[in-house]
Amino acid sequence: MLGIDPEPGRNPGVLVRHRPSAAAALLPAAASRGCAVEELTMVEALTDDSQRLLALNEIYLGAPGHQSARYRIGPDDPAASAEAQASSGVLVGTGTGATGWLRSLWQQRANAPALPARADARLVWFVREAWPSPVTGTSLVDGELSRTERLRITVESDRLVAFGDGMECDALDLTWGQSVSLGVSDTALRLVG
Repeated sequence: MLGIDPEPGRNPGVLVRHRPSAAAALLPAAASRGCAVEELTMVEALTDDSQRLLALNEIYLGAPGHQSARYRIGPDDPAASAEAQASSGVLVGTGTGATGWLRSLWQQRANAPALPARADARLVWFVREAWPSPVTGTSLVDGELSRTERLRITVESDRLVAFGDGMECDALDLTWGQSVSLGVSDTALRLVG
């Protein structure tokens, strides 16, 4: 990917590092074998019915409106226990996403896991506004995932959605009992330096 910043000074420049005037010179360089690239970690959601969603910044899983999302959350390991929760949703993100939505959630927590750097092959996740009740808990509200670890969320609402990088129009529809496994994708975005 070649990132062109249409409004220099407005964007942090994480992905859009080049000015429009440099595009003509960068295009041939990007096509060459020796082109310098940075491999950026992506997050992936895999459903139990084989749907797959990739995102560069983060994947959000929650209710399509402003209702509470109900689900079970825990490690993607049949031997591990999961916690029933009600919340405003779950965000799982990369180091690239650590400059936006993910960072805002991280800043609200005193003991949050460290945010990954752009190319780190690890993710962090946060539950948004977990609500304790007689049947829902709040002990699993954040964590990190290495390349080999995954987070499993099982839907306990009539309908939840999962979408990546803020693109709600390209969401996975999830129904009661369906499970989603989230983790580091084998696919990386190759950003031209």
